[in-house]
Amino acid sequence: MVTAADRAKGPARASVWLGGKVTRTRRTDQPAGLDLDKITAATVRLLDSEGLAKFSMRRLAAELGVTAMSVYWYVDTKDDLLELALDAVMGELALPGTDEDGGDQDRSGDRDQGRSVDRDQDRSGDRDQGQSVDRDQDRSGGQGAGDWRVQLRRLAAGYRSILVRHPWVSPLVGVFLNIGPHAVKFAAASQDVMRHADLPLRGQTGGLAAVFQFVYGFGTVEGHFRDRCARAGMTQDEYHRHAMGGMSEQPSLRRTFEQAQDVMAARGGDTVEEMRERDFDFALDLLIAGIEAKREAGEGPERGSAAADGH
Repeated sequence: MVTAADRAKGPARASVWLGGKVTRTRRTDQPAGLDLDKITAATVRLLDSEGLAKFSMRRLAAELGVTAMSVYWYVDTKDDLLELALDAVMGELALPGTDEDGGDQDRSGDRDQGRSVDRDQDRSGDRDQGQSVDRDQDRSGGQGAGDWRVQLRRLAAGYRSILVRHPWVSPLVGVFLNIGPHAVKFAAASQDVMRHADLPLRGQTGGLAAVFQFVYGFGTVEGHFRDRCARAGMTQDEYHRHAMGGMSEQPSLRRTFEQAQDVMAARGGDTVEEMRERDFDFALDLLIAGIEAKREAGEGPERGSAAADGH
């Protein structure tokens, strides 16, 4: 509960990027080799391996082989570190306009894009960002990498991969402002892509919300499902068969299960990964088609101004 005394001190600091203590240099009595980048990288590793609920400054200090007070020299609170970690993983995204859309690979310490994709391939079968881009170009009628549709799909696929590789990210989105340098670059790139879609200014934020809220929900569920399967010691396909078998045996669920069989068969795909990819691709196609329909219906900036002039 926020007390009157707390309010009198001013509003709570909204972000580590807005005035929090972030110290990059070490004191002479601090452990050699310890710095903020290493602390942030260790935070990401712990969050990936143990999850958000188990993360603590004490656990982080043990991982680094230092005292908790050594960590507090660099940041004020655990929340500060969570914000820094959140922005660090956003640095894994490939953004349009960078070298081969590869991003600044050294901006995330030793976690470069190549290794991120390798990890994703290990967890996701044959799904990687390169194949996603190939599919995007096929669906876009051979449009080049500079086309806004291809770029939007690329950003969507990248954001989804972040949510899947790092399931702890989704609970933090909205808790923090997420205005670190990597997140701001991603937001700017997304806005630039949407401007090239020729939607009017009043509709561009809605277009971005439609795409990235969908990706957020899809990637969050996917990431949690992967974790659930891993905790159960099963592959995704094994878990899926186990769950479907259990549903088919329950009288209260049997009718719903049987009705869903035709839809699932029509969707196609022999594995959970394949079914998921088909759903994601089709849903994203629908969203992009909606943006195109809005533009073609005369709601682009030039048509809108012409209509206002009575032409």
